[in-house]
Formats: sequence, C-alpha cells, structure tokens
Amino acid sequence: MPIDIHASNRAARMLGRLLLLLLACSQMLQTSLRAETRWPGFRGPQGTGQSADDNVPVKWGPGDIAWRTELNGQGHSSPCVWDDNIFLTGARKTESEQVERLIFCLDRNTGAVVWQQVASVGKAEVTHRMNGFASATCATDGQRVVAFFGHGGIHTYDMHGKKLWSRDLGTLPGAWGTAASPLIVDDKVIQNCDAQGESFVIALDMKTGETVWKTGRGQMPRGGWSTPLLIDVGSRRELILNGEYGVHGYDPDTGKELWFCKGFNGRGTPSPTFDRQRLFVVSSKPGDTFALRPGGSGNVRETRIVWHTPRSSGRNLSSPVLAGGCLLTANMSGIGVCYDALTGKEHWTARLEGSLTASPMAAGGLAYFQNEAGTTLVIRPGKDLDVIARNHIEPPEGEIFRSSPVPSEGQIFCRSNRALYCIGKRAAP
Repeated sequence: MPIDIHASNRAARMLGRLLLLLLACSQMLQTSLRAETRWPGFRGPQGTGQSADDNVPVKWGPGDIAWRTELNGQGHSSPCVWDDNIFLTGARKTESEQVERLIFCLDRNTGAVVWQQVASVGKAEVTHRMNGFASATCATDGQRVVAFFGHGGIHTYDMHGKKLWSRDLGTLPGAWGTAASPLIVDDKVIQNCDAQGESFVIALDMKTGETVWKTGRGQMPRGGWSTPLLIDVGSRRELILNGEYGVHGYDPDTGKELWFCKGFNGRGTPSPTFDRQRLFVVSSKPGDTFALRPGGSGNVRETRIVWHTPRSSGRNLSSPVLAGGCLLTANMSGIGVCYDALTGKEHWTARLEGSLTASPMAAGGLAYFQNEAGTTLVIRPGKDLDVIARNHIEPPEGEIFRSSPVPSEGQIFCRSNRALYCIGKRAAP
C-alpha cells in the first residue's frame, strides 16, 4: 500500500504544533502557579493578606522551624518573597548615634544572607518605641526591589543588590515615625507620605526615581501609616488609601482624586481590604467599621456606604482580613471581632491572646493571627469563635513579633524584630 508522504508530513506538523501548544500551556500554568506563591509586597499579591496557596501549615511548633536567621539590624517590616529571594529591612545605631538603614536579601531555602546593603546613614529622627526606623515592607516586581525608610528616603536595588536610585522624600515629621509600605503599579512605585503637617502621596518612575505625579493630602495633625491598595472595579482601577480623616480613591495613572469617604474616627492606620465588590475599612481609634462600594465620585459618605457597625473600644494597628465570608479584626489588646462581610453583623467579640499588632493573613478559608510573643492562632471564621490551632515557636527572650506572617509554597515566614523564621518543611537540595 503506497504511503502518502504529504499526509504524513501534515500529520507530523500538526503533532508538532500540538506539542508546542501543550508545552506553552504547561509553562503558562507553571508560571501562574509560581506567581501565586510570590508575596511581592505588604499583604501579598492583592494587598489583602489573602493566599492562594492550598498547602499552608495549620499546626506547628518549635520542631517545625526549618531555619532561623538572626538579622544584622532590627525592624518590623514583613517578608517580601520573590521565588528564592526574601527581602527585609532593618536599622541599627552607629557609634556616633546615627542610624544605618539596611536592606537584606535572604535565600528562602536556607535562610542564608545572600546580600545586605546600607541604604542610608543619617541622624536618628523622632519615632515611637513600638515603631523604630524600619517598619515599611519592601516591594518587588522581580527585577527591582524598593525599600522606604521615611526620613531615610526611598531606595531601589536590582535583584543582586546593586543600587539603582535613591530619593529624599522629605523629613516627614511626626512623633510616631513612618511605616507605610511602597506599592508597585505598572512601571511606577507609589508611596504614602502622610506626616505631621503637609502630606502627600507620590508616584515615582521605577527605572529612574523621577516623579510621575504627586498629589497633596492636606495638613495632617499626625503621621500616617496606611499602605495604598490597588483595586479593579471593572470600568477602571482605583488606588485606595486610608488616612486620618477617611479613605480616598485616586487614579493610579495620574494621581487625580476620584472620591472621598469620611471615616468615623481618626488615625487611619489599617489598610483597607477588598472582595471585588466592597472595600472594608477600619479606623485605628475606636469608631465604626464599615464597608463601601468603590467606583464613585466626589464625596461618597452618603451614597456608597453599604454598612457600618460601631466599634467602641481599643486601638487597631493591624489591617482587617477576609476569610470564609467574614471580616476579622483585632486590636492591640488582643480583642478580636468577627463580622458578617455581607451585612456587617457582629458574630463574636473575644479576647484572643496577648497583644496583636501584626496584620493577619488568610489561607484555605482560615485566618491566622500572630501576637507579639510569636504565638499564632488559626481561626475558622463563623458565628462562633473556633480556634483550631495555637502555634508557638518559643523565641528567645526579648523578641517581638509585629510584622505580618507570610505564606509561600507550603511554608510560613515569621519575622521578629531581630530574626526571620521559616516554618514548614525544609526545601529539598
């Protein structure tokens, strides 16, 4: 029987195309899965403390510490993870009583310090004892990493530790220091510069550090510590920023103010969170917790608020988190509150444990709250408090945990003021 060579060639070409298509799909899937495990800035990929990792540890103890790395400088910035790199900031006093601001890159597999750089050296500014000089979390796009130190400036490095540019953004005065983290949007890095006095939010070119836009936020009676949040409302993107007087929506491309919603009390320290339809906002001082619909214009206090529920006591430094259809918050005294995210109804209020200043994170429908002693409560959200795990790692005396725990590829990274811990199985060689 004769062989149709042309048909065979066509079949071979079709098979080749199919294999290439399957390979491309496989690479895209691997890239997508890998990207979900990256934690490129404060509160993760979406800025909401949500993890797509379905393998985050729930129960652990001292025996589950894969490694612990003592840092050559103290701080409260959370880990920023990109593939095998973990970025952190720290600060230390010199013999001449100046402050060195540092940025570290650690190997996620071993905890070894790959590189560290002194970003700036200068006179120590006024700050609060609970804050310090290195509280803002780094941000990265996989090519560059940005670190903000308030009075110590904003600095950008490549992934190998080479400094690319630095900017002095002013003294940013205030009795409590600075802590707002940078946010990378497209080819810009956006920084909240609320301070005691004239305040602003600014966008800088990621390659050069030059100003793209700068928007004034008026005179503030004290500093500001909220990190911007980028959301997509369908017809446009909005840059959300909580503050002393309430929450603003800005155009991330131009800095133009789109809308403003007056808050129910001052000190908008916590960053809002988002469920693709509603923003959830908590003030730092006692005052209503509320949900609003973004996408408005002008003053939206009377037109866009979905619900608001009174919150009568305690100070909140940590940001809220969504899990299992609930909104969960905790104040500095360790009082946790669980709300129905749809209606704002309060399900429960309970004392969790210890002092809580780190922002919680969520994974697998569970909420993770780490207190200042390093103990992490894992809570199943619902109408009643359900603590399914209490995890303690027995840190050395004097260590304080005020940075948010970060999940990545089946591990959790916990940072104290002095060290970084990796919880979970040690990576294979």
